[in-house]
Amino acid sequence: MIKKILSSFTFFGTLTMAFSQTQLYIPPTINSSNINLTLDEGTFQFYPGVVTNTMGANGNLLGPTIILNKGDFYNITVDNQLSDTTTIHWHGLHVAPENDGGPHTIILPNDIWNPQFTVLDKAGTYWYHPHLHKKTDKHVSLGIAGMILVRDSEEASLNLPMSYGVDEFPLVLQTKGFDANGQIEIHTENDTSVMVNGIVDATVDMPAQVVRLRVLNGSSQRVMVFGFSDNRTFSLIGTDGGLLTAPVNLTRYRLGPGQRIDVLVDLSSDLGQSLQIMSYGSELTNGYYGATNPGMAPFMTIPGYNQNPLNGADFQLLNINVVAQTANPITTIPATLANYSPIPEANSVKDRELVFSSAGGMGDLQGPFLINNASMDMNVINEYVPFNNTEIWTLRNQTPIAHPFHIHDVQFFILDINGNPPPPEMQGLNDVVIVPPGQGTVRFIAIFNDVQNDSIPFMYHCHMLTHEDMGMMGQFLVSDKFMNTEDDEVNQLSIYPNPSNGSFKVMLFGVNNVQALRIYNLQGKEVFFKYQIETNQISIDLTEKVAKGTYYVTIQTSDKTYTSKFVIQ
Repeated sequence: MIKKILSSFTFFGTLTMAFSQTQLYIPPTINSSNINLTLDEGTFQFYPGVVTNTMGANGNLLGPTIILNKGDFYNITVDNQLSDTTTIHWHGLHVAPENDGGPHTIILPNDIWNPQFTVLDKAGTYWYHPHLHKKTDKHVSLGIAGMILVRDSEEASLNLPMSYGVDEFPLVLQTKGFDANGQIEIHTENDTSVMVNGIVDATVDMPAQVVRLRVLNGSSQRVMVFGFSDNRTFSLIGTDGGLLTAPVNLTRYRLGPGQRIDVLVDLSSDLGQSLQIMSYGSELTNGYYGATNPGMAPFMTIPGYNQNPLNGADFQLLNINVVAQTANPITTIPATLANYSPIPEANSVKDRELVFSSAGGMGDLQGPFLINNASMDMNVINEYVPFNNTEIWTLRNQTPIAHPFHIHDVQFFILDINGNPPPPEMQGLNDVVIVPPGQGTVRFIAIFNDVQNDSIPFMYHCHMLTHEDMGMMGQFLVSDKFMNTEDDEVNQLSIYPNPSNGSFKVMLFGVNNVQALRIYNLQGKEVFFKYQIETNQISIDLTEKVAKGTYYVTIQTSDKTYTSKFVIQ
């Protein structure tokens, strides 16, 4: 039975229901080579008369939709006016790690970050959000998130709906929890409020023609099953990494946190009618967050989970009123879309395995969850990937709950799920994949050939933000320094961060019998000396001890000297 729960809101211990609908908010766009984002605190009324503290980009909640063109160069200014340190990650974009906005690239309060890059991605739906270690859920839940739409010539040739806000609609799907004072709860199982683009019980007018829905599951934890109230067929034309080769006709799509879908739906025969976009949570099998049971067995649960009426229920996301056609309507759906070929499995030169487990044991759902028996350590590089490598990664889930796995830097092709080929709707490019519970496995293949940096890492992690914040994350470097090596033994040194404020780490890869470490300025004067080095990561703090500028670090062994340049700014 379909439940109208989307407007439920816990106030002073009681569940109140509101049935009035509010017009869907369509975020403004930025379509410029110079992009300015200001992050700030604000307030928002999700419910009438209730003032809730929020965060947003260029406003009180969420952020503008950024429109990029493949091949163009962009200069971005992110001004952090929050009272907290944060980051901004361009989720899904192929950018160098220094521009990626991971947890190492922090933006202090009242500071500005200025990433610059050329867009390498195919036309598709991407998004941006904070990625500060242990605080990603807080900053996203309070409101900082926005869509990125990449355009390219291939998409332009397909006669697709591309009039933003007219026949192309951004839909950021989220569930949030509120406390008795109307404030957003973090790391909560009380996410009983359903919203689209920040609007609870949202409604929108769409024309009686083919319309395009750019859909993001921006929830902290909840897996949704996207579909329509009349079970109509829709055409899936794209996933995380862009357009498919041809539309796939579906009535449902399971959408994990962080995943995006690009959907066409034909409303030509529905003038004057209303229909709803739904999440069919009753169709989730146990072991997925949002199902009746979050674990594979009823006794495997999370405190507060069974009290949430959304879990295991079908609920409305958005009401659609079908109105008159536009002046130049799109009325057909292309038979073919993008032109690309999957990567042959035989091209792989390296296999890696990531095993998910829980610190509490096989039946634990509360974590912290681990990857290869380790929790996230900002000072540890977990994997070293040679630049231009084609690799197969196996994800093995030894926990009783599914995990949406996300990798930075690349899009991948899914090879198999639990040993079976992926269904047609999962055969495109992806950067998030849900790994099934209870010994579930996913294998994917990717090429690490876009960008590299031997000091600044990329991340991989669970995109359930509570799991990520508790440490279900690792990091990897991509560099041509790691080529032609065995077992990732790299005879080099790296400095991170670089540039730095004077506090940094010197990381040694396969360098043995170290006798001394010295640092020189450009005039050749020694400014630092250390001997008896017994670890492969050396922490150095030169803040307020040397001037800003360029320096060289040298590592001397019994038979060789290694040198690397770094900057203090």
